[in-house]
Amino acid sequence: MTTPSRYKDYELVVGLEIHVQLNTKSKLFCSAASGISDQTNTHVGAVSLGLPGALPILNQQAVDYAIMAGLALGCTIQHTSVFARKHYFYPDLPKGYQISQYDQPLCLNGRVVLADGTGIDITRIHMEEDAGKLVHQGSSGLTGSSGSLVDLNRAGIPLIEIVSEPDIRTPQHARLYMEKVHEIVRFIGVCDGDLEKGSLRCDANVSVRPVGETQFGTRTETKNLNSFRSVEQAIRYEFHRQVDAVLSGELIIQQTRHYDDATGTTTALRSKEEAHDYRYFPDPDLKPLVVTPDAINAIQKRLPELPDSVRTRYKQAYKLSDNAIYTLIQDRVLYQLFEACLPSIQTVTVPELANWLIGPIQSRLKTKAQATLFLPKDIVWLLDLCAEGKLSKTMVKDVLEQVEPGESVQDIVAKQGGDQISDQSELVKFVQLVMKENPDVVKKIQEGKGASANFLMGQVMKLSQGRAKPEAVRTLILEACGVGL
Repeated sequence: MTTPSRYKDYELVVGLEIHVQLNTKSKLFCSAASGISDQTNTHVGAVSLGLPGALPILNQQAVDYAIMAGLALGCTIQHTSVFARKHYFYPDLPKGYQISQYDQPLCLNGRVVLADGTGIDITRIHMEEDAGKLVHQGSSGLTGSSGSLVDLNRAGIPLIEIVSEPDIRTPQHARLYMEKVHEIVRFIGVCDGDLEKGSLRCDANVSVRPVGETQFGTRTETKNLNSFRSVEQAIRYEFHRQVDAVLSGELIIQQTRHYDDATGTTTALRSKEEAHDYRYFPDPDLKPLVVTPDAINAIQKRLPELPDSVRTRYKQAYKLSDNAIYTLIQDRVLYQLFEACLPSIQTVTVPELANWLIGPIQSRLKTKAQATLFLPKDIVWLLDLCAEGKLSKTMVKDVLEQVEPGESVQDIVAKQGGDQISDQSELVKFVQLVMKENPDVVKKIQEGKGASANFLMGQVMKLSQGRAKPEAVRTLILEACGVGL
């Protein structure tokens, strides 16, 4: 679709604020469970409920995860940061304020480089607690509902807010940047990355200016975008809306907006607050957060290899396909299985190992929902036997489908009769029996219809419970029918 010329005269300016829920067991300032629950208002505590006299106690694991994310995103970790009270009224914040970080955040000055080489600078990463969730009744939208219910399970879950510089100039780059951040925080294990549940969501600050202009225009903030597609489409809509408004003589109002995924449009929610509207001041119940150089170094040593480095290594050292690399990086369980298998493989090649993992093994893990279903040593043992010709691919797939937690794959193979049958005398008995039972198929083969041999091969495989060696069976069938190979 051709872009109208009026939009080409204006430049899009975007900065993203990505909110990442940290994957801790408890909340940021109390011991209440941090996980999602189907039962409303069950994961709550005195602090998240805002009960009088309840004092916050900082979750050290959340601090460690925030530092890990900062290091992974190229930030400098501040040795001293301060928690502040951010005052504003929301029905899902019982205290009437949110504990966040303001002028002294934990992380500063990071950078993310996209696949096309575009660099997006990160201004800061600060820690804060999440708010609760409003469930609107009688309407699918934010207005016109008959009432709203409050679920405080989410209130107090630890968040980091990753604030970019206004470096983004296209909706596509906004999407790629969010995807990249999502990939990194998931891969290092600090966030589960579940967009549908709001574990990672984004606010988009959007403004426009004439091409060549250096001054920023008035920005709007579109809140709570929880899919990559929504980020791209909301920014594109807002760019067009603002340009059209400017060209018609309207003033852009600094405001908070909501994106409706169904209509692909944004609508105004309220005027945009400035920092002074929140009346920030240091939280008197929390000491400044002090992080020593030794603590930062210890976390740096625990930080896993980052996705870009893994991608390069897999490509150069193992010649894996782009699809295999993408799947392994996106699935943390598969990646860890793959890495655990690598040191002990003998006969099976690395690309073959990857294909088994992203194929039958991933499929089995999804149906069983057991991350520890397969032991690396069992996978390697099976695939090495297959590569040596002692087990057929069909036999391996059957074993993988039968594995249960704690069960030995060696026992399953033994129950199936052991290795693949390649002994000629044993195979001849199966072939002779199948040919005797299917004389019409034998005649077709003798008449030159070689494809019919596949049917007889299938019958032999059934008789042998999948243990017959397919290549040897086909050779014996053709020889017995008097047909040249």
